[in-house]
Amino acid sequence: MTVGVIAGGGPFPLRVAEAAAAQGPVFVACIREFGDPAAFAHLPHMVERAGAGGAILDRFRREGVTRIALCGTARRPSLTGLWPDAWTARALARLGPAFLRGDDALLRGLVRLLEEEGFSVVAPQSLIQEAMAPAGLLAGPAPDAAARTDIARGVAVLHALAAQDVGQAVVVQQGLILGIEAIEGTDALLARAATLRQEGAGGVLVKLPKRGQEMRVDAPIIGPRTVEGARAAGLRGIAVAAGGTIIADRAEALRAAEQAQIFITGIEE
Repeated sequence: MTVGVIAGGGPFPLRVAEAAAAQGPVFVACIREFGDPAAFAHLPHMVERAGAGGAILDRFRREGVTRIALCGTARRPSLTGLWPDAWTARALARLGPAFLRGDDALLRGLVRLLEEEGFSVVAPQSLIQEAMAPAGLLAGPAPDAAARTDIARGVAVLHALAAQDVGQAVVVQQGLILGIEAIEGTDALLARAATLRQEGAGGVLVKLPKRGQEMRVDAPIIGPRTVEGARAAGLRGIAVAAGGTIIADRAEALRAAEQAQIFITGIEE
């Protein structure tokens, strides 16, 4: 059974595709606007635009794909800039209300459509051993009482926002909310927090799945770039949901955190 990987931006889709290839046949659809086609040159792949959903699914069928993993960063395209093919236009008509709401509603609808087309949607983290963060301190110095208080504050804020389908991450410093992730993503959140951080104790990034989130297509993820962003923002650490957050390039991310003396901890809610 061939796994089809729909690849957005960042290094994680390549890790997923290579892990899938180690287990059996794989075929990659690299989305031109977001992914790097050169990264998949050594794997069976195609390069297609975001609005060509029908072309991607037709090619998947020809390649014998039965399971699909969606992964990587992507910006939500505008309806006018998408230039949808016939399949995508029909999908958008069905997903219309969800497209105007949060990402989770949209992605749930997309999963439903892919399953109706006869594909099984699998979580990319299910293809990579030890992808999910375990509980406990993973790197760096243990969070002190102030950091633990900021973590608790971040968890409370994210839980309060979950019903609004806003984002997965928040930056907290001494109880102050420096930034909440929205459509811009975690990297931009950290860059913004760097301009707002107060003098004194560093603050923390808290990243969790939203309650009821579709984890097959939108699990929270951190990686070396997140660690670098936290370091550049002057943060003390990163707290993620144990069993609910992917650590991409785990060895490199943890090594970078150790070198920067930034903690990464998996919390059990």
